[in-house]
Amino acid sequence: MKTPKYIDVRGLLCLQILHKLKKKKLCGDELAEYIGNKKYGKLTPGTIYPALKFLRENKLIIFRQDGRKKIYKLTKKGEREYKIARRMFKKMFKELL
Repeated sequence: MKTPKYIDVRGLLCLQILHKLKKKKLCGDELAEYIGNKKYGKLTPGTIYPALKFLRENKLIIFRQDGRKKIYKLTKKGEREYKIARRMFKKMFKELL
Protein backbone atom coordinates (compact mmCIF):
# COMPACT_ATOMS: atom_id res chain seq x y z
CA MET A 1 0.00 0.00 0.00
CA LYS A 2 1.29 3.45 -0.85
CA THR A 3 1.74 5.93 1.97
CA PRO A 4 1.10 9.66 1.66
CA LYS A 5 4.19 11.62 0.73
CA TYR A 6 3.31 14.87 2.49
CA ILE A 7 0.67 13.98 5.09
CA ASP A 8 1.89 12.28 8.25
CA VAL A 9 -0.63 9.86 9.77
CA ARG A 10 1.59 8.58 12.58
CA GLY A 11 -0.26 10.79 15.05
CA LEU A 12 -3.15 8.34 14.89
CA LEU A 13 -1.04 5.52 16.32
CA CYS A 14 -2.17 6.05 19.93
CA LEU A 15 -5.81 6.03 18.85
CA GLN A 16 -5.22 2.81 16.92
CA ILE A 17 -3.58 1.22 19.97
CA LEU A 18 -6.48 2.21 22.22
CA HIS A 19 -8.91 0.88 19.62
CA LYS A 20 -7.20 -2.53 19.51
CA LEU A 21 -6.90 -2.74 23.30
CA LYS A 22 -10.59 -1.88 23.67
CA LYS A 23 -11.34 -5.18 21.95
CA LYS A 24 -8.63 -7.43 23.40
CA LYS A 25 -5.59 -7.54 25.70
CA LEU A 26 -2.45 -7.72 23.54
CA CYS A 27 1.34 -7.64 23.76
CA GLY A 28 3.44 -5.08 21.90
CA ASP A 29 4.35 -7.47 19.09
CA GLU A 30 0.69 -8.31 18.46
CA LEU A 31 -0.24 -4.63 18.41
CA ALA A 32 2.60 -3.88 15.99
CA GLU A 33 1.45 -6.66 13.68
CA TYR A 34 -2.27 -5.81 13.75
CA ILE A 35 -1.77 -2.08 13.26
CA GLY A 36 1.08 -2.53 10.79
CA ASN A 37 -1.01 -4.83 8.62
CA LYS A 38 -3.56 -2.04 8.27
CA LYS A 39 -0.80 0.22 6.94
CA TYR A 40 2.14 -1.38 5.17
CA GLY A 41 3.60 -4.17 7.28
CA LYS A 42 4.59 -4.80 10.88
CA LEU A 43 5.56 -1.67 12.80
CA THR A 44 9.07 -1.44 14.17
CA PRO A 45 9.78 -1.46 17.92
CA GLY A 46 10.98 2.14 17.54
CA THR A 47 7.47 3.11 16.48
CA ILE A 48 5.18 1.05 18.72
CA TYR A 49 7.03 1.06 22.06
CA PRO A 50 7.39 4.85 22.46
CA ALA A 51 3.63 5.12 21.87
CA LEU A 52 2.96 2.41 24.47
CA LYS A 53 5.26 4.20 26.92
CA PHE A 54 3.40 7.48 26.35
CA LEU A 55 0.05 5.79 26.96
CA ARG A 56 1.37 4.07 30.12
CA GLU A 57 2.84 7.30 31.51
CA ASN A 58 -0.54 8.96 31.04
CA LYS A 59 -2.28 6.03 32.75
CA LEU A 60 -4.38 5.15 29.72
CA ILE A 61 -3.04 1.58 29.60
CA ILE A 62 -1.44 -0.82 32.05
CA PHE A 63 0.32 -4.13 31.57
CA ARG A 64 0.93 -7.40 33.34
CA GLN A 65 4.07 -9.42 32.83
CA ASP A 66 3.60 -12.82 31.18
CA GLY A 67 7.08 -14.33 30.99
CA ARG A 68 9.08 -12.00 28.78
CA LYS A 69 5.99 -10.36 27.29
CA LYS A 70 3.96 -7.45 28.59
CA ILE A 71 0.24 -7.85 28.03
CA TYR A 72 -1.43 -4.45 27.72
CA LYS A 73 -4.99 -3.46 28.51
CA LEU A 74 -6.99 -0.26 28.80
CA THR A 75 -7.58 1.44 32.11
CA LYS A 76 -10.89 3.14 32.93
CA LYS A 77 -9.20 6.44 32.07
CA GLY A 78 -8.06 4.92 28.78
CA GLU A 79 -11.59 3.76 27.95
CA ARG A 80 -12.94 7.26 28.60
CA GLU A 81 -10.19 8.86 26.50
CA TYR A 82 -10.80 6.38 23.67
CA LYS A 83 -14.54 7.14 23.60
CA ILE A 84 -13.89 10.89 23.45
CA ALA A 85 -11.18 10.58 20.77
CA ARG A 86 -13.29 8.19 18.68
CA ARG A 87 -16.29 10.50 18.80
CA MET A 88 -14.10 13.46 17.83
CA PHE A 89 -12.41 11.48 15.03
CA LYS A 90 -15.76 10.41 13.58
CA LYS A 91 -17.07 13.97 13.68
CA MET A 92 -13.94 15.42 12.07
CA PHE A 93 -13.42 12.83 9.36
CA LYS A 94 -16.97 11.68 8.61
CA GLU A 95 -17.07 13.45 5.27
CA LEU A 96 -13.80 11.84 4.17
CA LEU A 97 -15.04 8.31 4.79
